[in-house]
Amino acid sequence: MSKEVWVYFYCQYMTATDPNMIIRQILDTSIFIHRELGPGLFESVYEKVLAKLLMRNRFFVESQKGIPVIFQGDKMENGFRADLVVERSVIVEIKSVEQLAPVHFKQLHTYLKLSGLRHGILINFNVDLLKDGFYRRFNNLVK
Repeated sequence: MSKEVWVYFYCQYMTATDPNMIIRQILDTSIFIHRELGPGLFESVYEKVLAKLLMRNRFFVESQKGIPVIFQGDKMENGFRADLVVERSVIVEIKSVEQLAPVHFKQLHTYLKLSGLRHGILINFNVDLLKDGFYRRFNNLVK
C-alpha cells in the first residue's frame, strides 16, 4: 500500500468535528509531505499539497481564506488571509523559513483573535524534522 493511500484510509473514519483529531490529521499529513518533498520549497507548494491531501481525506479546507477585520465600526472585507482554514475551526499558517521569528507567532495569535477561532497551527517546513517546526496555539478569548 502506498503512503498516499495509507493517509487516505487512515483518516476516512475520523470525525472532523473534534479539533484534536483535525490537528492530529494535519500533523500526520504534514509529516508525510515533509518526508516526501523535504525542506526548502516555497510555502505555496506546501500549502497546495497539504490542502489537496486534506480535501482528499474529506476535510473541508479553505485556502487563502480572507478574514474580515472590523475596527471602530469599519469593516475591511479582507483584513488578512489565512493560509488554510480546516473544518472552519483550525487556522493553519505555513512557513518555509530558516528560523521562525516571534512575529510569526504573534501573527497567528492575531489571526485567531480577529477570526474568533480557538485553534491555530504554525508549520515551518524548512526544518530537518517536522516535529521541530510544528506549533499549536490557542485563543482563549470568547467572541
